[in-house]
Amino acid sequence: MSNARATNLTRRGILAAGGALGLGAVLAACGDEDTKSGGSDATGAAKASGPWTFKDDRGTTVKLDKVPTGIVAFTGVAAALHDYGIQVKGVFGPTKTQDGKPDVQAGDMDISKVEILGNVWGQFNVEKYAALAPEVLITTMFDDAGTLWYVPEESKDKIAKLAPSVAVSVYDRQLTQPLERMWALAESLGADLTAQKAVTAKKEFEAAAERLRKAAKARPEIKVMAGSASAELFYVSGTNLSIDLEYFKALGVNFIEPSEKAKAQGGGWFEALSWENVDKYGADIIMMDDRAQALQPAAITEATWKKLPAVKAGQVIPRSPEPILSYGKCTPLLTNLAEAIENAKKVS
Repeated sequence: MSNARATNLTRRGILAAGGALGLGAVLAACGDEDTKSGGSDATGAAKASGPWTFKDDRGTTVKLDKVPTGIVAFTGVAAALHDYGIQVKGVFGPTKTQDGKPDVQAGDMDISKVEILGNVWGQFNVEKYAALAPEVLITTMFDDAGTLWYVPEESKDKIAKLAPSVAVSVYDRQLTQPLERMWALAESLGADLTAQKAVTAKKEFEAAAERLRKAAKARPEIKVMAGSASAELFYVSGTNLSIDLEYFKALGVNFIEPSEKAKAQGGGWFEALSWENVDKYGADIIMMDDRAQALQPAAITEATWKKLPAVKAGQVIPRSPEPILSYGKCTPLLTNLAEAIENAKKVS
């Protein structure tokens, strides 16, 4: 695995997003587009017939003559916008599985109705992108250097010339912040967030957060470990940097924390353990990365894994290290963890 660096994070650390597969190489930082920064942090909601302005989390302000409809987005972003009634023309990032079914990051999108420009890391068909006549590209950032998630380093300059970009940061902050930013972005793009569906989704998220807070307070002895598996290694995430874990911790969840020294090899995101040492930490609940690149619990054959008390007790639940940033999609993440804590047996 390459140890070259582009920012203070390795690509493995960025792809981990708090504990996913270590894939080795490093993602270089993308430069800012030739747009100027200015204005307040809040979005200027566009009128249907007027110009569109949005200031993203790089401080870059994108200005267009009208609200864009030619939107191309990272798959998870497109899925969030879809939940708010905003459709995109094209996507890039994990969109369909090897058997052709929608990837978990595609949410409720009908993937047959979008142009898939790239389905795995490093894929981005610039020619197809140009043919879509994109007005804006929207993605996330997993660092503070402006790196556009899943936009390949080798083609980022060509991509940048075709349309301005908007980036929502999902780095070193709590889940509620990018949720609010995606809400504002969707509203600026024409989403009706006064509609009953949107209002109800937000209220349900808030109720689920309160349920998790109460569960964590009632069961402080329950220790939770966030993990991810590959054939060779098991990754234990720390709570810092990851939007979901930072938020869950703020709500009171008792997480197992690898030391900073142990996480150093993973760019500060995680500690990598051999399968022989997977029992290093005693957990009552294990949250496992649900993304396609991670080895799923049912496929883990290591005897050391099967002997873990949480595994034997059936206290393994899925985790979404790259949550779809709509309130509707994030509510189950809170509810599932709350339920697991409420019902957990103390096994560590």
